[in-house]
Amino acid sequence: YLETFFRQMVKFLMALSMGILGAWSILVLQEVLVRKYSLQEKDNLKARKIHTQFQLFKKIAFLIIGIVTLLAVMMSFDAFRRIGTTLIASAGVAGIIVGFAAQKTLAAVLSGLQLAITQPVRIDDVVIVEGEWGKIEELTLTYVVVRTWDLRRLIVPTTYFLEKPFQNWTRVSAELLGTVFIYTDYHISVDLVREEIRGILQEDPRWDGKVWGVQVTDSSKGQMELRILVSASNAGDAWDLRCEVRERILSFIREKYPEALPRTRVQVERGHDPHLQDQRSW
Repeated sequence: YLETFFRQMVKFLMALSMGILGAWSILVLQEVLVRKYSLQEKDNLKARKIHTQFQLFKKIAFLIIGIVTLLAVMMSFDAFRRIGTTLIASAGVAGIIVGFAAQKTLAAVLSGLQLAITQPVRIDDVVIVEGEWGKIEELTLTYVVVRTWDLRRLIVPTTYFLEKPFQNWTRVSAELLGTVFIYTDYHISVDLVREEIRGILQEDPRWDGKVWGVQVTDSSKGQMELRILVSASNAGDAWDLRCEVRERILSFIREKYPEALPRTRVQVERGHDPHLQDQRSW
């Protein structure tokens, strides 16, 4: 009896050790990938692809290792082996019942697998979901965590990214173009605005030096619309650069050319008295 007990304990410890070794190997692989493919780099497209696939692979691997380890531990004891044989015999019927009862869950899991393969979104992607701007923080088999700009967490089911449209600003590259709209009077010189914008961008390290421009994109009876186009290496820099350009160009116009600020023109006619002339208020 003692020999049988020790034999079962050896089987139990071997099964448990193999499970722990498998889980430990995955964690070591994760550490290697984190060091080799850092998400902190500016051009981190390849790193985001690898991190996304590995996150889902890790969860699936842990699930499989856990199930196999549990079965191996149970099969190391005769009593559990007999119970396991009975469970396997009835697994087909149970699987059908569970399948009908958990259709939505299974659909979400399959969607998670599809996200890992097709990758419409990846870890650290900048997206707009339900009108919210944020970054993909976590990908699981059933849901995606989006960290918004104000540090809230938006929990979205994986099926959402396969069934509904959304914006992915970093699908191909982290580089972005940002726009700033300024409304001025017709007296402003667009060339002077261009010169000021060039100086602002050359002083700002967030500008990547690739794209910039100033154009009159619209006009109305009282003002014209200037569109300022700038480029940056990532979404965060693009947002900050747009804010900086907007603040500085408004200060420039207010201090140097206040007459170019938007105005409202009103013409008032006072009868037909020749001594009263038409007046205009600016």
